[in-house]
Amino acid sequence: MKKSYKILIHIAFWIYMFNQILLAIATMSGKGYDPFEEVTIYPVTSLITFYSFYFTYGLFFTKKNKLFPILMLVAAIAILIPLRVGLEYLFWKYIGYTHIKSREPLEIGSSWWFNSIRLVTIYGIYALLIQLAIGWFDTQKLRTELMLEKQSGELALLRSQINPHFLFNTLNNIYSLVYKKSEDAPEAVMKMSSIMRYMLYDATTDHVLLEKEIEYLKSFIELEKLRIRHKDFVELNISGNVEGRTIAPMLLIPFVENAFKHGSRNVTSPGIRVDLSIGSQEIRFEVSNHLRKNPTAAKDQLGGIGLNNIRRRLNLLYPGKHQLEINTNEDLYNVQLILWI
Repeated sequence: MKKSYKILIHIAFWIYMFNQILLAIATMSGKGYDPFEEVTIYPVTSLITFYSFYFTYGLFFTKKNKLFPILMLVAAIAILIPLRVGLEYLFWKYIGYTHIKSREPLEIGSSWWFNSIRLVTIYGIYALLIQLAIGWFDTQKLRTELMLEKQSGELALLRSQINPHFLFNTLNNIYSLVYKKSEDAPEAVMKMSSIMRYMLYDATTDHVLLEKEIEYLKSFIELEKLRIRHKDFVELNISGNVEGRTIAPMLLIPFVENAFKHGSRNVTSPGIRVDLSIGSQEIRFEVSNHLRKNPTAAKDQLGGIGLNNIRRRLNLLYPGKHQLEINTNEDLYNVQLILWI
């Protein structure tokens, strides 16, 4: 907790306590009650009592050895009770007696000791409650900071696992085109440049503009299509207003990449269908592809590190604000992702 907030808590506490004093004075006025002590020595002894306990309790949060703070607490109680009695006695002997008309013999009776014990106990409890409250807020703040730091580190790790994966796949695609001396190689290099620019400069932040993610998605699809004979093998549909909308970087690409990696190419067009719909409060993303006719490919597409990575990123970035459904049958693999924004 910031130091200024702690000061405000203490100010609020003393305003409350002095208000209680004023309330007692107002209630007892006209009944022979003398408020002189309440506005003179009483605030001084109360401040001494409160902060003696307050700083003693602080030792419990900083010292690993609890014996020393306990001894300090016992010492504080043993000192504060006679200290209050002594200060009040000196006050009345040298200052208070000049205020009252009847000067009866000044004696320290049992009522003085009882009142001192009562007030030391009360202010000790108040000091403990405030110390615990501030300590609780500090603990919660530290816990939140550690959680955010852990999540940031985990997200950075997840991104570091994603980027090389896409990079190596894309380099393999270009190598294949160059090896075949394809006329599409220069265009592939340009697409690769666009992808690298996105990965190096945009994908390092927590969120990017949705239009940049879509541009990256298109570049990736076009680069993959260079290796496929059927020009209409991929159907991409985008609807809705993307202006000003943001999304976590490289969140959609893994689903499309899996469709190219594990999908069957021996099918009539479209072999892969990608639908992105942007609404006022949600983003819907759906990818469908035909499965290869072997159980291993289907199993790889349904699980593995890639899918666990995506699920973890979604849980970190969109907790309670996303829905991911993956369905498969004998021929079709379908992914549906909804983000509530």
